[in-house]
Amino acid sequence: MATILSAACAPATPVAGYDLIIANARIVDGTGNPWYDGDVGVRGDRIVTVGPKGALADAAAASRVDAGGLVLAPGFIDIQSHSWTPLVIGDGRVVGKVAQGVTSEILGEATTPAPSNANIDSLYDSGDRDEQAMADLVRTFRAPRGFGAWLEAMERHGVSVNVGSYLGAATVRAYAMGQREGVPGPAELDTMRAVVREAMKDGAFGISSALIYPPGSFAGTEELIEAARAMAPLHGTYITHMRSEESQLLEAIDEALRIGREAGVPLVIYHLKAAGQVNWHLAAPAIAKIDSARAAGQDVKATMYPYPASGNNLSSCIPSWVHADGKLLENLANPALRARIRTEMADRAAAAPVYCQHNPPSAYQISGFTRPEWSRFQGWRLDAIAAALGTDWVNATIELTIGEKNGLGKITFGMSEENVATMLARPWVVVGSDAGGFDPDSAKGLVHPRSYGTFPRILAKYVRADGVLSLEDAVRKMTWSTAQILGLRDRGLVKEGMMADLVLFDPATVADRATFEQPHQLSVGVRQVWVNGVSVWADGRHTGAKPGRALRGAGFTASTGGR
Repeated sequence: MATILSAACAPATPVAGYDLIIANARIVDGTGNPWYDGDVGVRGDRIVTVGPKGALADAAAASRVDAGGLVLAPGFIDIQSHSWTPLVIGDGRVVGKVAQGVTSEILGEATTPAPSNANIDSLYDSGDRDEQAMADLVRTFRAPRGFGAWLEAMERHGVSVNVGSYLGAATVRAYAMGQREGVPGPAELDTMRAVVREAMKDGAFGISSALIYPPGSFAGTEELIEAARAMAPLHGTYITHMRSEESQLLEAIDEALRIGREAGVPLVIYHLKAAGQVNWHLAAPAIAKIDSARAAGQDVKATMYPYPASGNNLSSCIPSWVHADGKLLENLANPALRARIRTEMADRAAAAPVYCQHNPPSAYQISGFTRPEWSRFQGWRLDAIAAALGTDWVNATIELTIGEKNGLGKITFGMSEENVATMLARPWVVVGSDAGGFDPDSAKGLVHPRSYGTFPRILAKYVRADGVLSLEDAVRKMTWSTAQILGLRDRGLVKEGMMADLVLFDPATVADRATFEQPHQLSVGVRQVWVNGVSVWADGRHTGAKPGRALRGAGFTASTGGR
C-alpha cells in the first residue's frame, strides 16, 4: 500500500534534492519491457532519476511516496477523448478520467471548434446551454491562428490533464463549404489546404475524419487525400472513423489505406471493430488487411476501447443526406421526404448504405430524454420504446429525433467479445476511450461506461482476468505507443528527462465499476496520479490541482520551435 510522507515529515530539501520521490515501486516503464523494482525522483515537472530499489532511500525530497510494491507507470494517454465541455467551459478536472490514471487527453474526432468562421459557428449554434456557451467561445477562434488560440484557451482555463487535438476534417470542409453536399471547387480546396497548414503550425497532430456523420460524411476520397497531403510536410497523421464498420468494413479500410498512402502520411483507424452480428466474420480479414499493409511498408495502426458496445447519436440511424445544410429536423418533418427516409433506413439489401438496420432494435439503448412524457424511456431499448409508442423502430427513431431536437444518444450492443479480444491483442492497436470525462457527483443521465472505465478495464479484464495482454504490453498500448503516434517525445515513458506524468496503481485490484445501467461510478485501484509532477489524484479523490498543459504536434515544434 502506498504511503505518503508529508513535507513536514521529510528533511529540508537541499538545492540538489527532489520535489518528489516515489520509492519501492514496481516500474512498468511503457516500453513493453519486463517490470523491475525501482525508485523515481522528480524535480519540477520532469523525471530526473530512475534508479534501482533503494537508490533514493537517503535522498532529500519535499514529498516522498512509498509505493509498497505497487505498479508505477507512465500516465495513460487517451487518444480519442470527447471531454469538450469540462476542458473548455467546465471545471477542467475531468474526474472520471483522472481516476482511471489518464494524464493526457487528445480531442478532435471529426470536428474542432477552431479555426472558426461563420460556417463553423453554425455547427455549434443550438438551444442547449452548453452548446450555446461553446458557440460563443468558437467565435473567438478566428483564422489565421484560431487553432493555436483554442489550445492556449484550454491551458489558460485550467485543466487537470494535458490536452491536445487533431484538426477535425468536418471543420476543414465546413470552413470552406458550410454544411452542404457536393464536391469542392478549386478555390474551396485551396481554402481547405490553407486551413490544414495553419492548424498544423499551431499544433494539430493531424487530421481526424468521421465519415458517417454529416457534414464530414459528404467528403469524398480525393478531397481527403488533398487535405492530408497539405499536412504531410508538417508530419501530420490521418486518423479516421471510417466510412463503414459494418458490411462495407473491408472497403472502408481500403479507402483509409489509400488516403494514407497517396497523401504520404501515417494512418490510424479509430475504434477498430466489425459491427453488427452479421458482420462479425469480417474481423479476421480486416486484421489480415492491416497486417498486409504493414508488411508492405505502410504505417497504419488502430485504436480500440475494451467494450462490445459502441455509442453515438440516435440520428446516426438517419441517412446522411437528410442532415445536409443543417436541415435535419426540417427534412424529417417534411411529409414529402418521409417515405424515402423510411425506405432507406430499413433497406437491408447488400449494397445499401448501413445505418441501424443490421442490428435488431433491441440492440440500441437510448438516453438523453428531456420531455417529461418520455422520461420513462431513459435507458430503454429501441424496440421497447417503439412498442410503447405503438409504432415500428424506424418511425420511433424519426419521432424521437424530432421531439428531442436531435439530442438523444444511443449505445449499440453490436460487437463480439471474442473479436474485441482478438483485435486488442494486435501489436499495432492502442487504447482510446472514445468518451468524455464526467464527475459522478454532478453528472446526469446515461453515458457509455467507457467514460469511467476504459483504462482500468484493460488492466482488470484483458490482463488480470483473461490474460489477453501482459501487464507490460497493456501499459505500452496506453502510453508510449500512443505517444509515438502523436509525436510526443517527452511523455509516455518512465525515463530520466521525461515529463513527470505518472500513475501508481494496484495490479491486483484496479478495475472498472461503471456499467451500462449505472455508468457514473469511478474506477478503483488507481492510488496516485501526477501530471507534470503535480498530484491530481490521491487517496481516492481529486486534489483540485490543474497543472495540465497544451500538447502540440511535430509541425508546431518544427515550424515555431515551441514546446
